[in-house]
Amino acid sequence: MKKFNKLKSIPAHIPLMNIDTDMIIPKQFLKTIKRTGLGKSLFYEMRYDESGKIIKKFILNNEPYSKSQILIAGKNFGCGSSREHAPWALLDFGIRCIISPSYADIFYNNCFNNGILPIVLDEQIIQDLIEYSLIKKEIEVNLETQEVFYGNKKINFDIDPAKKKRLLEGLDNIGLSLKKIPSIEKYEKDLKKQKPWI
Repeated sequence: MKKFNKLKSIPAHIPLMNIDTDMIIPKQFLKTIKRTGLGKSLFYEMRYDESGKIIKKFILNNEPYSKSQILIAGKNFGCGSSREHAPWALLDFGIRCIISPSYADIFYNNCFNNGILPIVLDEQIIQDLIEYSLIKKEIEVNLETQEVFYGNKKINFDIDPAKKKRLLEGLDNIGLSLKKIPSIEKYEKDLKKQKPWI
């Protein structure tokens, strides 16, 4: 998993609440177990019309938002089913950070498992950040200091220390397990000494 430290990008804003995982990546694209290739189908029903043509007015179909690494969303982002394909699709599109007033719990945790930083901020602060999206100005996210910079302002955000460490070190669940190999090997070695018949 790619490490996360600092990120600077023009944010893309989708002004909707309760964006569920089926809106993020519809069910017909869940046949793969690969984490790549899903970005083209992200927000499929909002990005394409019934004939598969791009809907020009949708924000992610337009420069510079088509290259945004930061997504600003409404309340309860990622609700609905627990499909891990949702963060896979966001990441494959290029989204590394999401800013929202609130998230569905499973989606929130899946983000950390896949190298995406979900930030929870007050709605008033988010309104300020939306202005930066509208005028196409960059904002910066610093995970180490837990700060979001916009213009000459900065705001701190909270994050669980264990989740922060995972992102900074680029550790998914497998990576976390591999870090414990020395302890596991020591335990097995000690066990053989104490119980050689095992």
